[in-house]
Amino acid sequence: MAGKRTLEERLAALHALRANPTTDAAIAALHQALADKSNHLVAEAARIVGESEIAQLESDLVRAFERFMIDPLKTDKGCRAKAAIAEALYRIGSTQEELFLQGVRYVQLEPTYGGREDTAANLRGVCALGLVRANYPHVMVELAHLLADQESDARIAAARAIAYAQQDAGVPLLHFKALSGDQDPQVMLACFDALLRLSPELSLPFAAGFLRCDDLAVGEAAAMALGESRIEEALGFLVAAWEEVLDPDFRRTVLVAIALLRHEEAIAFLLSLLADGSPAVANAAIEALGMYRQDDKVWQRVRQLAGEREDVEYE
Repeated sequence: MAGKRTLEERLAALHALRANPTTDAAIAALHQALADKSNHLVAEAARIVGESEIAQLESDLVRAFERFMIDPLKTDKGCRAKAAIAEALYRIGSTQEELFLQGVRYVQLEPTYGGREDTAANLRGVCALGLVRANYPHVMVELAHLLADQESDARIAAARAIAYAQQDAGVPLLHFKALSGDQDPQVMLACFDALLRLSPELSLPFAAGFLRCDDLAVGEAAAMALGESRIEEALGFLVAAWEEVLDPDFRRTVLVAIALLRHEEAIAFLLSLLADGSPAVANAAIEALGMYRQDDKVWQRVRQLAGEREDVEYE
């Protein structure tokens, strides 16, 4: 227990550095922590370095990463230190291509009950962003590989990194991935979101085509991506899908997506459902409009319309 308390005390001391992390004393303490053998301590120090963008400790981060690549199942269980170090390097704008390449390809399989678990998915995702920021010339090849990763978190990170890269070459990659499908709807959501950021005019009808997918979870992912895009033209696609698809859960998701557009026409559509829709539809519209509770103008209208009916519930 004494050792655990000592580690906890050291972690607490590091955490306290966040109040003023760039003093000479704080830099010295972070330098010392990054050289420690405890992956918990190094991870905490790396997070502080990244949050405060202390670029002068870049070499300390690199050395720590290399150290934890040696016998990693013992030195860095959970890949905690390496992931935090990569995140810090990304945040400070490091151009350590070799380190990021090593990380984006790295798999750490750790024993779990009944099998093994890959704990390096987050590391691969962060290193993908690092390669993009470092302007690595072959980054799209690495991101294509990451889109086919075994772990869904890594595939999601790949889609986000492709959007971050802002390269035309990312569009066909995301089209192929979306058409190939994924067992995790969150991966599909990330792909649709990335496409709508990279090429909105081309991608709007493409993403909208998934609204009528036999897999309703994929349709819901497409709806949420369209809503979060805030593209005005997305409203027509969402309204058409709401009218044509009868599944009640899907229809509720589409109404939330319409609310996310945050356009006057979208809000007006939801208010019209509240005024004239069936009780179930009106209540779903109120639920979708709930994100506007802090908007006095919109919420006053919601309360007025709801007050004119006896078959809806609102707070």
